[in-house]
Amino acid sequence: MTQILLTSFVTWAVGQTSNAADDLLLEILQNNPPPSLAFLRGLPVNLPVAKDLTIAKIQQLQPQAVVLCGMAESRDRLSVESNGVRGDRQIYTAFDLPTLTADLPMTDISANAGRFVCNSLYYAILSAAYPCVFVHVPVLTMGNRRAIVSDFRQILDRLIR
Repeated sequence: MTQILLTSFVTWAVGQTSNAADDLLLEILQNNPPPSLAFLRGLPVNLPVAKDLTIAKIQQLQPQAVVLCGMAESRDRLSVESNGVRGDRQIYTAFDLPTLTADLPMTDISANAGRFVCNSLYYAILSAAYPCVFVHVPVLTMGNRRAIVSDFRQILDRLIR
């Protein structure tokens, strides 16, 4: 039974060799992921298509939670987003983010999912009333990879419980 659906995007800018969020999911996928995880990697950076693909996968799998992941090149820690925004309307995740992120040294709670496809997809999935959280992933380096992966695995473990 799928408990968590994890998503990531492709790259969107010239010169990007990979998307850090997809790199993180690949790391999880290559290291004996529990059968409770399902992956929808490489979503296009196109809201209507990304939304349709994600909702179709959610309807197929009926996961307990959806973890949308995107890259945030300007950040140096995982950012768990509290809300998605469209115009003057905000929708907040139903997950208890302080508990979800407690004592994770490389993770912050953020109220800024951006103004691009990450925020738009988050808002769309939240507005469809699916249990969802968005995690922005910094560029993974030799110096931060182990800590980022560790924090992310702990977030997944806490969501499964």
